[in-house]
Amino acid sequence: MNKFLLSLSAALVASVTVFAAHAEGVQGDIKAGEKKNAMCIGCHGIVGYQASFPEIHKVPKISGQGGKYIASALNAYKKGERKHPTMRGIADSLSDQDIADLAAFYEASGAVQGAPALEKAAAGSDKVNALLTKGNCASCHGDSFSKPIDPTYPKIAGQHSDYLFVALKAYKTEGNANIGRGNAIMGGVAKQFSNAELKELANYMGSLPSELKVVPQSRFR
Repeated sequence: MNKFLLSLSAALVASVTVFAAHAEGVQGDIKAGEKKNAMCIGCHGIVGYQASFPEIHKVPKISGQGGKYIASALNAYKKGERKHPTMRGIADSLSDQDIADLAAFYEASGAVQGAPALEKAAAGSDKVNALLTKGNCASCHGDSFSKPIDPTYPKIAGQHSDYLFVALKAYKTEGNANIGRGNAIMGGVAKQFSNAELKELANYMGSLPSELKVVPQSRFR
């Protein structure tokens, strides 16, 4: 299974590279992104804010997330590859320039200049370590789970564990108009695990040191 996933990963990274080459002329502007984030801060700029769909969970931390991942995620919502009515509606309203500006802003927000890179993540329980090996998680997300091998992949260390659990389950969901994520790599990984095992992984990832933050908007005004 892992050999299949690695081959599939290589193919999809190649396709992402083609997309990036097409879009690389759109340069993000941090200051412009700060002025365009009114639709974002109502959820992502409130510490502890919880969404109620598809189930109750904290909205993801996006300050400090990789800009190319944010852009990739927004485009996936826009194309319907990620199914979430609210995020689809927001993404549909954004131009390529808007997405680039917001991605640049959130990558920079809360970042500490000169901060050392996170070290290799501490080992989990024997059960968690076995699950991490089975999913080959570090091969894409890095041994700190905060340095992905491709910039369109997310940092996941320290992300809200309840959000991670919901996101992982979404990769297993098919045939639902409102829930699901159409990513072949993550779909193949997530479907190897029971929901109980996905929760174990999510809880471990959420416990790790993180570069991700929730930065209230008032700090930028």
